[in-house]
Amino acid sequence: MKHSVLLGLFVTASMMASTSFADGKPADLCEANLQKIQSASTQYQTSPELNSRVSASLNKAQGLKAQGRIDDCLAETQQTLLLIEKSTGDTKK
Repeated sequence: MKHSVLLGLFVTASMMASTSFADGKPADLCEANLQKIQSASTQYQTSPELNSRVSASLNKAQGLKAQGRIDDCLAETQQTLLLIEKSTGDTKK
């Protein structure tokens, strides 16, 4: 049973990390990251400094997306998600 669960987790992680998974859908990934950041707002609002940094990054990423700079939006949102994880100690995604 444990081996099946571990295999399932490995396969899922491999698919998520695969470039073919993300190929052709960067705008969707940018939007998904923006939604994750907004959903995590309860985790970072307890720290005024972190809240300020995340809000600025969120605004920047939304602006980049609006300009069609999807790769930059992805980079910005991924950095912000890592910042939230580091600051809150939350390792779940």
